Amino acid sequence: MRIKELTLADMDDAQRAVAEEAIAGKRGRIPAPLRAWLHSPELGRRAQKLGEFVRYDTSLPPALSELAILVTARHWTSHVEWYAHKRDGLAAGIDPAVIDALAMRRAPEFTDPKAKLVHDYTKLLLATGRVPDDLHAAATDALGERGVVDLVGIIGYYALVALTLNAFEIGLPDGERPELEP
Repeated sequence: MRIKELTLADMDDAQRAVAEEAIAGKRGRIPAPLRAWLHSPELGRRAQKLGEFVRYDTSLPPALSELAILVTARHWTSHVEWYAHKRDGLAAGIDPAVIDALAMRRAPEFTDPKAKLVHDYTKLLLATGRVPDDLHAAATDALGERGVVDLVGIIGYYALVALTLNAFEIGLPDGERPELEP
């Protein structure tokens, strides 16, 4: 890891307050990127609150949310993000064949048209920074305006997570190996 790992004893009052807030929240722990963000406590506080919302409280069902997270993790080859959300995606009902295709950078086959829209929207937004009118309109028809806003929030937040994990080389849990090729 490229940044000092802080224990609760190492933290100043502001850092400790952020860590304790995360532990008391829906996650019940300090999420991996917060290990870096704690060095900027206000960033950490705000980012972890946004993360709690996009992870647990958006209008999208868990399978669609986790799909967007996995597409984002794959885009950035974020091993820790992939490791955590592959398990969550499977638990949310994402077909293992879809997850395998994402890992190999192949286009998955979807039986759910909403899942295909989430995949295509996420992949194109990450690749180009834009979404064409027809795809945006189809996503809005399927997910509603709130759903598309929530989707973009998920993509943006998990891009921040992936870049944080990658920049500071926050590693996988002991004994785990990366599943993604560059």
